[in-house]
Amino acid sequence: MVKKIIQILISLFVFGLCLFLATLADTNIVSDNFSLKMLIFYIFLIQWLVFVPCFILRTEKIYDLTGSFSYVFAIIFVLYNSSLSIPSLILGAAIIFWAVRLGVFLFFRIKKAGEDKRFKEIKQSPTRFFLAWSLQGMWVSICSLCALTAIASESGVVENIYFYTGLLIYIAGISIEIIADKQKIRFRSLEKNKDTFITSGLWSKSRHPNYLGEILLWFGISVMSISSLSGFQYITLISPVFSYILIVYVSGVRILEESGREKWGHLDSYKEYIKNTPVLFFKL
Repeated sequence: MVKKIIQILISLFVFGLCLFLATLADTNIVSDNFSLKMLIFYIFLIQWLVFVPCFILRTEKIYDLTGSFSYVFAIIFVLYNSSLSIPSLILGAAIIFWAVRLGVFLFFRIKKAGEDKRFKEIKQSPTRFFLAWSLQGMWVSICSLCALTAIASESGVVENIYFYTGLLIYIAGISIEIIADKQKIRFRSLEKNKDTFITSGLWSKSRHPNYLGEILLWFGISVMSISSLSGFQYITLISPVFSYILIVYVSGVRILEESGREKWGHLDSYKEYIKNTPVLFFKL
């Protein structure tokens, strides 16, 4: 019972934290009929509404797809309520492209696998599963808040050297992520590679090049947005930092590193790979 109460309180805390950050970012927003705080509420509402049928059916198959849809919804919503400009559209399109690609990729991956093992126990508990959906709302809100603030600000997304530098970083990041994912899919498609680890292509330079790409692209998004921020809005630059912490210490890298050690930690070839290949950043 205590655990359930704690899980509910954490869900409410992350919701309140995101609303607080949005309130700080709401300064210098043009539209009288729009606020970032309202948009954050909608993002969480989407997670909570989808949670209901998913818990009833005990399925997590559209979890990632819902997260991607939330990004797309947030960008379209803020563009609709802001003064449109080419830089704003480019920034919005960059996030939408990433979200759609990742959402479709993860959906078909889980469809093929049959389940997401992370949720095997989580989806049996209503409060724990609800917390997972609330944390996804936090992920969408904080990661996108910098870009949402820039688009909604009075000046819109400013076209300058920072914008184009950030765009180049984003392109590098999304390219690395796409290439790494395709290389791993190709590797896994071969029967001889079943139950082995990939060490070719970008994976010979980094143990998690796909996550490196994602970290880079969110850093690029923040650089594209930075010139549009002022005052308390600079708090939204937490976006790439949050993304890095989430990927490295909470979900992706940490979980896969533990899984890798369990599967192949006894192999000399894996020990050699770990020794010579950095976790994230390329070793040239």
